[in-house]
Amino acid sequence: MRILKKTLVVLGILIALILLFGFIFLNTLTPTYEGELELRGLSSETNVYFDTYGIPHIYGDTEEDAFRVLGYVHAQDRLWQMELLRRIAKGRLSEVFGKDLVDTDRFFLSLGIDEHTKRTVDNLDKNSEMVKLSEAYLDGINQFIETGPKPVEFYLTGIDKAPFALEDVYNTVGYMAFSFAMAHKTDPLLTNIKDRLGQAYLDDLAILSDTTTIWIQNYGASVADSIPNSITASVNKALHKLPVPQFVGSNSWVISPEKTKNKKVILANDPHIGFAQPSVWYEAHVVAPNYEKYGYHLAGVPFPLLGHDRKLAYGLTMFENDDIDFYYEENHPSDEGKYKFKETYKDYKMVFKTIKVKDGEDVKFSYKTTDHGPVLNGIADQIEGERPISMSWIYTKGKNEVMDALYGMTHATNIHEFKRALPKIHAPGLNIMYGDAEGNVGWWATAKLYQMPDSLNTKFILNGSSGEHEPLRYLDFSENPQAVNPPWKYVYSANNQPDSISGILYPGYYLPENRAKRIVELLDSKDDWDSETVGDMILDVTSTVNTELVTEMIKLIDIANFNEQQLVQMDALKNWKGDYPLESSSATLFHRCEYYVLKNTFEDELGPEQFKAFLSTHLMKRQIANGAMMREGAWWDNVNTKDLVETRSDIALKSFADAWGSLVSDFGPNAEDWAWGKVHTLEHGHPIGQVDALREYFNVGPFPVHGSREVINNMAFPYDSTGLYKVNSGPSTRRVIDFSDIENSMSILPTGQSGNPLSKHYKDQAAMFVNGEFRKMMMNREEIMSSSESLLKLKIVQ
Repeated sequence: MRILKKTLVVLGILIALILLFGFIFLNTLTPTYEGELELRGLSSETNVYFDTYGIPHIYGDTEEDAFRVLGYVHAQDRLWQMELLRRIAKGRLSEVFGKDLVDTDRFFLSLGIDEHTKRTVDNLDKNSEMVKLSEAYLDGINQFIETGPKPVEFYLTGIDKAPFALEDVYNTVGYMAFSFAMAHKTDPLLTNIKDRLGQAYLDDLAILSDTTTIWIQNYGASVADSIPNSITASVNKALHKLPVPQFVGSNSWVISPEKTKNKKVILANDPHIGFAQPSVWYEAHVVAPNYEKYGYHLAGVPFPLLGHDRKLAYGLTMFENDDIDFYYEENHPSDEGKYKFKETYKDYKMVFKTIKVKDGEDVKFSYKTTDHGPVLNGIADQIEGERPISMSWIYTKGKNEVMDALYGMTHATNIHEFKRALPKIHAPGLNIMYGDAEGNVGWWATAKLYQMPDSLNTKFILNGSSGEHEPLRYLDFSENPQAVNPPWKYVYSANNQPDSISGILYPGYYLPENRAKRIVELLDSKDDWDSETVGDMILDVTSTVNTELVTEMIKLIDIANFNEQQLVQMDALKNWKGDYPLESSSATLFHRCEYYVLKNTFEDELGPEQFKAFLSTHLMKRQIANGAMMREGAWWDNVNTKDLVETRSDIALKSFADAWGSLVSDFGPNAEDWAWGKVHTLEHGHPIGQVDALREYFNVGPFPVHGSREVINNMAFPYDSTGLYKVNSGPSTRRVIDFSDIENSMSILPTGQSGNPLSKHYKDQAAMFVNGEFRKMMMNREEIMSSSESLLKLKIVQ
């Protein structure tokens, strides 16, 4: 017994020592928020004040000092995120996560982002201010890599830290340019519907813009092959595996002084991006002589994509323009190494790639390219058939000046300088929103737009051999959709269709009018906006479109055989305001019904896989309202019931019955148990959190959340058979910039400033975000110094 006791004591001591050393080790991995550090390349000591939420306020004697320090502090909070983002374009995710990411790596390698980056960097003016500041920022990152602790994710995945270079910055921007990928999801699907089902089915889809919907108004500017199915499937598979968020939409509006209580401009912006942990933006307030910006940075990118100072503010939403075209290529009849273009044959270029796979063999693959772009048949294993399809993407064509544009935007001091930078954004298509202290408001759709031949619909796969489906010309930036100081006294964007300009209604993958309609309705209703009421507006969860749909569909349902519970809920649905409080059962019933309307309308013709692909498109979102109002149409009939032709009323009644049955099965017959908060939840997933044992340490949430898809507080989710609406995208930040009180402008992040799970700022904003709260974006130096939690001094070392 005495020996046993001694053994237990020794074991206890060993366990305690292991825990102690483990605790000490983990503490060495946390970010450094106070004290003194040495940094090479500084001209003088640079101070960083970290506020209550871990946001750095950097004061440098030169811009290069400030950007070098920004790189260092950004890396200590977000190095893991930087590492993942730079790996995407290079096809290096499989090195971290293994064979499951091979298809994703193969797809992104084929896009040619990395090759385009190399050409761009080779041709940069290394003495330009943009490059100098970028290199200073990268030097700060690399000094952290040299001297700072390795993030815990690097230990768990077994990868080593490696220096960053300008190519990594451009590759990250290239990923952002591609990330919404609607053409890949939509064009092959529509081509398949056209070839397999025929024109009648296309005529009943919301492919073209509806002239009755809300468009963004311009002002002040110059006026059936198996292959398409497989492309859609392969792209969905590749993007589904991505361990980082995708850009999907956004809201923004800027209100002129005439419509605000204090007669100063107010800007609101909430870019909609896939939720993930870490969250996408890193906030930093950077100050140097003749420069100040409170900005939101992508991991590994020195210049903020969102920002403000005392003179001006800017934000963005996705333009959703069509900048990707697919082409059928025609092989030479006797030489598969050649393809036809007009009356001649050209040589395919062969590209050979190798993907390194963690715990596996290298994967070697090759594919062909044409003047249009990569031939997808050599990229996706799922693609069958002989007919080659190539992809043309504007981002990889021509000169890439996106970083120069970001430099120009961040260093502009007035609207003229700001606008001068915008034509350099050729892709991605962005709506740039602007407001300033002088009372100007502006919106510009930035992208390199091009005109195609009349009557050509770029939503279908084009003829690559004839030469007749090529761009006729590129539009000058003055022809892009835009509005500056319009007479209605505000500008806005909700990813909806912009009005025509230069005689062209530009094709795109625009989202439906729901959010736009609500934004316009609210902005038109008041002339005394202030930051508080704008903050309330950015949290609005009401959809007038959804209530119109309910009214229309209820007319079609015969309630003669309904039981008492069903009658009560139908009456509640009639009186539903289209809002989304957590206790609402009507919201839950509406979305169950909507899913089954889509399923009962489209799945019989499309089949399960294509129907799933359809649900991932913006086309589906546009179709919901458009289709519900269509009294007759080819899609209503269920092709599997040979002796019956279903009508819209039949689909509505069956969908209500299916929705009701599924809710009873899931939650029981009492509708009070069908609360929206039970089905609509948000969890911020970390790539390492996919391992069940590590989920609670890396993921944040889940939380029941207000909001829904296509309301202003756009907490979006995919429709599927589970009936559980797990939010996968939404506001990546909410910002309200009020020029009447610029130092009290407000914002919030979805989780926290730090991407380091050992930092106290990893998730300290998560509850506030869910509750619709804001925090101050401090700019007053005296207030920052007096209220900061910690001070980090970066000293010069040679």
